[in-house]
Amino acid sequence: MSASGSLWLIPALPLVGAGVNLFIGKRLGRSAGIFAAVLVAASFAVSVAVAGSLVGLSAQDRVQTQELFEWIRVGAFSVGATLRLDPLSATMILVVTGIGTLIHIYSIGYMRDDPRYGRFFAYMNLFVFFMLMLVLGQNLLVLYLGWEGVGLCSYLLIGFWFEKTENANAAKKAFVTTRIGDTAMLIGLALIAVKFGTLDYTVIFGAAGSTLTKSAATAIALLLFAGAVGKSAQVPLHVWLPDAMAGPTPVSALIHAATMVTAGVFMVCRLSPMFETSATAMHVVTYVGAATCIFAATVGCAQNDIKRVIAYSTCSQLGYMFFAAGVGAYGAAMFHLFTHAFFKALLFLGAGSVIHAMHHEQDMRYYGALRKEIPITFWVMVAGTLAITGVGVEGVGFAGFWSKDAILESAWASGSVPGVIAFWLGALAALLTSFYSWRLIFLTFFGEPRWAASEHIQHAVHHVHESPDEEHGDSAHEPGLPPSGSGGYHPHESPLNMLVPIGLLAVGAVLAGQLFHNVFVDAERAAEFWRQSIAFSQHLAHAAHESALWVKLTPTIVMLIGLYIAWRNYIQKPEAAANFVAQFPAVYRFVSNKWYFDELYDFLFVRPSLWLGRLFWKGGDEGTIDRFGPHGAAYAVGIGNRITARFQSGYLYSYALVMLLGLIGAASWAIWWAR
Repeated sequence: MSASGSLWLIPALPLVGAGVNLFIGKRLGRSAGIFAAVLVAASFAVSVAVAGSLVGLSAQDRVQTQELFEWIRVGAFSVGATLRLDPLSATMILVVTGIGTLIHIYSIGYMRDDPRYGRFFAYMNLFVFFMLMLVLGQNLLVLYLGWEGVGLCSYLLIGFWFEKTENANAAKKAFVTTRIGDTAMLIGLALIAVKFGTLDYTVIFGAAGSTLTKSAATAIALLLFAGAVGKSAQVPLHVWLPDAMAGPTPVSALIHAATMVTAGVFMVCRLSPMFETSATAMHVVTYVGAATCIFAATVGCAQNDIKRVIAYSTCSQLGYMFFAAGVGAYGAAMFHLFTHAFFKALLFLGAGSVIHAMHHEQDMRYYGALRKEIPITFWVMVAGTLAITGVGVEGVGFAGFWSKDAILESAWASGSVPGVIAFWLGALAALLTSFYSWRLIFLTFFGEPRWAASEHIQHAVHHVHESPDEEHGDSAHEPGLPPSGSGGYHPHESPLNMLVPIGLLAVGAVLAGQLFHNVFVDAERAAEFWRQSIAFSQHLAHAAHESALWVKLTPTIVMLIGLYIAWRNYIQKPEAAANFVAQFPAVYRFVSNKWYFDELYDFLFVRPSLWLGRLFWKGGDEGTIDRFGPHGAAYAVGIGNRITARFQSGYLYSYALVMLLGLIGAASWAIWWAR
């Protein structure tokens, strides 16, 4: 079977797993997780074979398609369910299935005691299926199918423990917030269909420059980008992503590393020939990415929940990817997407291992001294931190060193005002990234044990069961560290089926940047690799490579500054952080409360919507429609029933009287009519 003929198998395998586990997963028991993981692993194997078949082919031959069936035909307009294989989609299917396989294996151990075990893996498989459809689509309708599908699955998985109000609300928040961007994106797709008469990539890319006016190109690009803003949690539609931590930790890893949030970056890169037709849209992408990058980094510095720190880190890293795309460095954006998948999945699953060891405690202030208790988790988390902070020197470095530096160099080399602003904001965000990442490591693994002050640990010591998704509580306004003490608790390392996946991810976090740097961003090799896939700029790649020495050194310098600040405040002088909060309480409150975005949106949108809903519900629906509709009809029937009931006494003489009256009435009518 040819490479293009095998494409359908890649999404079909996880879809089969989703269907089987959804209907008979309960009967499969613990085999449901193994079955789901095996099918995603098989999809990865097919992806490797299919992607490998592109090696050595010409740029033209590296674009292959497979039409499954004709989906829609209305007159001359038709859309097929067609899959596309090229270097961009090949990269994405390897990331989705490869990282997805490791997360599925990890989930077998992490979710082993959950009563809805089979349903969980059904949703996970379905998530992978929709993401694969999104990245493999040959037209925008197939992409949109996957786009909406991952939104549905995020709702199901974020709210998986729906018994808790917090989880159910987080799922609804994610669903509603992303719908805002998705609606704008749907309007953009409609405009494309009107302008081009098709949704097929090949036709759109070939005619984008000649068919669209500047205003039309800008409108379409911005509408599509609005969808990316929602799906990839960029300002101002970022508010759903941190709350998504309410779901199980493997879900957080899957959403943040391999699916959903990367969809927006992929879409902008896939449609780069269209975005290139509008300088205004490119500037908007740059500014939004840069703003999100610095905003999320500041908020991450003040979070105490270990998963929320990593969640805001994802927002910030996605900002890097978007402003890279905004300055035209699509190869660098995809490179960071690729390396980020390894170290972000590693950090989330490593955090899950810590939470597992600490009896579901998620507040870092109740950790400390864990490096000797869970040494494997400690070292892989350090590897992930070295990767995200970009540790390295010229020619040798961890994954983030290669990809993040490539983005910053490209932003400066672009020479545009948005690019220069993005460079400086990105450099500042890199300093903050280093600070909050090492803060996480120092609070979690160093110092004295602070376990005794944790309610979760006390429950564990006294053998009281806690729900696996329960957090310690809202601690945003409690900056001080609790007193030292272990409380008699003994943390334990995670089982092997959780440690092996994070160990493999650690290898990727160490080597991915080193091995694939030239393929993604080298001016010559990358230009050939990305041909027919994205609008790769050789000129920008050359300019980034030839950047001044101070530009190349800036990321390393700010990384070291952030590391020093974290070390001084949490190792050398642990009281320094609390002193800073005491001196600048307003700053701390502002940052720890996420710049009050939630409160602002609650005031501007949520409360007015609820007020209007109550107004129309009480006054319009209940007061008018129900009163004169179903309720009015029911009232009339009730009145009629009470009247007629008076004649249903059960006595024979009553019925005889009614019959006599009826007979008299009928006779009177007949006589009157005869006259």
